Amino acid sequence: MGQMGFSFNMNKCTGCKSCVIACKEVKNLEVGVNYRKVHHYEGGTFPQVWTASLSIACNHCAQPSCLTACPVAAITKDGETGLVVQDQRMCIVCERCVRACPYGEPAYVASLLSVGKCDGCIEYIKQGSDPVCVAACSTRTLRFGELEELRKSYGSLALTSDLPVLADSSQTTPSLLIVARPEMLNSAK
Repeated sequence: MGQMGFSFNMNKCTGCKSCVIACKEVKNLEVGVNYRKVHHYEGGTFPQVWTASLSIACNHCAQPSCLTACPVAAITKDGETGLVVQDQRMCIVCERCVRACPYGEPAYVASLLSVGKCDGCIEYIKQGSDPVCVAACSTRTLRFGELEELRKSYGSLALTSDLPVLADSSQTTPSLLIVARPEMLNSAK
């Protein structure tokens, strides 16, 4: 199995946040804590206005800055899937991973007295199922799989891991492929 990751087609997302709710429900996250987030963007001038949504969680980077920042090795990369996972029992709540992630994804979870993050629903993946965020996506905008297979499935559509609203992918090499709205490629942070 190669590096697993997410793909997201901005042209199909309705911004419904079903992915956020599914993750929150399965991970039993408290109010104010989300491992997956949907960000909304808008631009243009009348009559050429546009809106776009971007669903993002841990990008399961090839070079995860959260992993190298963790002083107790509570964050590791799964050897089979390439997913970046965390053992919350080992977390000393120093929040170095939170500060290190250029995507702002690990989050402090007060009820657990720990930092937590998306693990790609690794327990579901190893059973042959999709992550819950992907299963909840009614438009099939959000997908999960081996990165090379995801690339092939999009055919001639242009894929990127870089948008002006995201950190430069050269920092961590995220396992995230985006079919971007053209307007988003030119938007400012």
